[in-house]
Amino acid sequence: MVLNPAHASRREALGLAAIAGLAAILAPRMSFATEKMVTDEIKKLYGDKTFESGKIKLDVPEIAENGLVVPVNVEVESPMTEADHVKSVHVFAEGNPLPGVVSYKFTPACGKASASTRMRLAETQNIVCIAEMSNGKLHMAKANVKVTIGGCGG
Repeated sequence: MVLNPAHASRREALGLAAIAGLAAILAPRMSFATEKMVTDEIKKLYGDKTFESGKIKLDVPEIAENGLVVPVNVEVESPMTEADHVKSVHVFAEGNPLPGVVSYKFTPACGKASASTRMRLAETQNIVCIAEMSNGKLHMAKANVKVTIGGCGG
């Protein structure tokens, strides 16, 4: 393929136009969530309620050598009784295409409020976790994951 469009054949010019058109279609979808977008998503769920720290153990690697499969483990301290249990846990990522990554629902029958998943992280970013308790209290934990390419900075 000719790299200079001024000297391209008709077929090559159409190929370049098709690639440019595809890039224009995909570009808006390739944008990433920002810290403000995560904050807005949390605000949609909980309004202006305040968040306490503690109770959530958010276990993510400080450095992820492979951003395609980053393990995320969440555990919320709770007796998981009818009177005192975790209702839901939401995980958000500040640099992914959509701010909301995963949500979990819990009941006292679960016995323990913990969950594990793997997520794809395109770049170094913050992971935010919100736990909603049965008494209406909200807890928040945040961790930064540095994504490297083959262990060479990021």
